[in-house]
Amino acid sequence: MSGVIVLLPVFLFFAAILGIAVAVQKKAKKQDFINEYFIGGRRLGGFVLAMTLVATYSSVSSFSGGPGLAWQIGFGWVYYASIQVVTMFLVLGVLGKKIAIVGRKINAVTVIDIIRFRYGSEALANLSALITVVFFAATITAQFIGGANLFAAAAGISYGKGLALFALVVAASTAIGGFRGVAITDTLCALVMLLGIGVLTAALLNSGGGIEKIMEKISRQPELLEPTGGGKLPVPFLISQWLLCGFCTMGLPQSLVRNLGYRDSKSLHRAMIYGTVVIGAMMIGMHLIGVLARAVITEIPAGKTTDAIIPELIVHILPPALAGIAIIGPIAASMSTVSSLLIASSSAIIKDIWLSIRIRKHPYSASPAKTDAGSMLITFTIGLVCFAAALKPPSLIVWINLFSFGGLQSAFFWTFILGLFWKKANAPGAFLGMAGGAAVYCVCMVFKFTPGGMHQIVPGIVSSLVFFAAGSLAGKPPSKQVMDVFFP
Repeated sequence: MSGVIVLLPVFLFFAAILGIAVAVQKKAKKQDFINEYFIGGRRLGGFVLAMTLVATYSSVSSFSGGPGLAWQIGFGWVYYASIQVVTMFLVLGVLGKKIAIVGRKINAVTVIDIIRFRYGSEALANLSALITVVFFAATITAQFIGGANLFAAAAGISYGKGLALFALVVAASTAIGGFRGVAITDTLCALVMLLGIGVLTAALLNSGGGIEKIMEKISRQPELLEPTGGGKLPVPFLISQWLLCGFCTMGLPQSLVRNLGYRDSKSLHRAMIYGTVVIGAMMIGMHLIGVLARAVITEIPAGKTTDAIIPELIVHILPPALAGIAIIGPIAASMSTVSSLLIASSSAIIKDIWLSIRIRKHPYSASPAKTDAGSMLITFTIGLVCFAAALKPPSLIVWINLFSFGGLQSAFFWTFILGLFWKKANAPGAFLGMAGGAAVYCVCMVFKFTPGGMHQIVPGIVSSLVFFAAGSLAGKPPSKQVMDVFFP
């Protein structure tokens, strides 16, 4: 009976998500499908823009995997997570306005449209789409694993049943609603995440006897209070992780595409403020909960990893009705990330590969009806493929997320930064930088190469810059048409 009570708020939340998706899709049918489905018709206001960006960035690892590691390592992991507070200013403040201006000039629907126009290379655009889909699939799979584990722990159902239910709802709602549906449901998800954090914090403080008693218990293990976690977070690794989850977030396509969807400059400026406040509350708040949970949960459940700490905490300190509300937070985080990545993956296949090839060969053959159906079908299919991959889950979803972050950043960081701000950037440089950076990063990950104790993102980003600069200096300069658009 308690499992039913826990799941009731979750089912109501799922019903709301699906209802929003259907309502938005009906409206989209009356307008330009491609612009509406993939970027929301460029009509997002400041609050919705901030919430969809926060919800996209705040995945299940921010609510489960990351806090679990904070429980294990201590406040050092909170210091590491705090760098993520600046991501809204970086993505929106540094790149937001220029991406929006260029996007409107060339009617870009995806960030790969911008890459295609800036570098004039279909091969580069296709490589971008391929890399996007591969690394997005890894992240989506991690979200499915996290969502299923939450169901299994909180409601007492099997992992397989939880996975099937979660995957079906998120894939269906995303396929139906498109970008604007995702943006609106992301806003709902972000608000629910904040509610979940508040409920869990209050219950944790009550269960632990107040902050003084909790800190007294934690201080008995001094390494939990150290910035390096008693040596578990060496300084070089910590700094390189700040690079991965801070500065280089400007290379994440799933975040940058939000810059194509906002309404005006006022919306952008408001989103920077709203987003920074909310993501600060989420990232710092949830990781602090992870550390403070050490006073309530003293051991990792048998046969499980630190990913199970937050679900176990919810079950341990909350009555079923409140547990159902609290568990919506991490489920919403997972759903919002999956939905955003599914739309980005679908756009990479439909808009950036299939539709581009189709229009070049047969300018009038890509009918709106085929595009509508194909977009929804591809979105749903990608969800099913990731569902299949999640049936036999690996452990520690936070590392799967960080692996995908690093791969995308190694490929796209300099492609966007130098493409937008360096006049000599060209197709050979971008192709070498993207392919070389991603390859070096993956090789370093496979062989666990950590130069000087730093994360593999460092050799990935550095090699990408070297390849990019060499190719650009050796190749031909961009055309006057490109220069007039990007550097008027």
